[in-house]
Amino acid sequence: MPYKECWDYQQEVHACVVAGRTPSTLLLLEHDPVVTVGRHGNSSNIYFTPDQLALKGVALHSIERGGDVTYHGPGQLIGYPILNLKELDIGVADYLRKLEESLISLLSAYGLQTHREDGYTGVWHQNAKVAAIGIAVKRWVTFHGFALNVTTDLDSFNLINPCGLSRPVTSIIELTQQGMECRAVAEDYLPHFAAVYGASLPELVEGKRTPKRL
Repeated sequence: MPYKECWDYQQEVHACVVAGRTPSTLLLLEHDPVVTVGRHGNSSNIYFTPDQLALKGVALHSIERGGDVTYHGPGQLIGYPILNLKELDIGVADYLRKLEESLISLLSAYGLQTHREDGYTGVWHQNAKVAAIGIAVKRWVTFHGFALNVTTDLDSFNLINPCGLSRPVTSIIELTQQGMECRAVAEDYLPHFAAVYGASLPELVEGKRTPKRL
């Protein structure tokens, strides 16, 4: 899904969740190649100009999530939880820790031992980041979320200094040497997501749905 189209859709769903017209929703998808810059992003962490990125078929957007610079593209499972934190009765810090926990739990099911790192968000395998997290919260409803590298072309991260950390990235396929598809990983992720947030197992609905209008 093109990044700008999904960004607009997130905001539409977010407004409906805030108004109580749509339940908390988890979007799972893949993006066309894009570099995004968060609120605290440093342009020096992007190694190419916007025109050079465009020639490579990579879009560029500055957005309202936390964090620095990251890359999204095919083979990467994107998760955008649009959750009402008041209904969940948790704060932002707990929400972030639970998001990391859900991914660590999923990766454990694949036989991978991953962890958090003090002072950072995301999920790590040894010294390499396998999942990046950058969120925004407005009126106690979350948006943006995580990017889990499944079969991502890791050379694409050479466009940037990922998250401004000068550290390597990895993927599920690199770590397991097993063929996987984002669609299957999305299905596998649902029970882990539901468990950490105490939710009923959500239904995976294909395609974009128009939320109830305000």
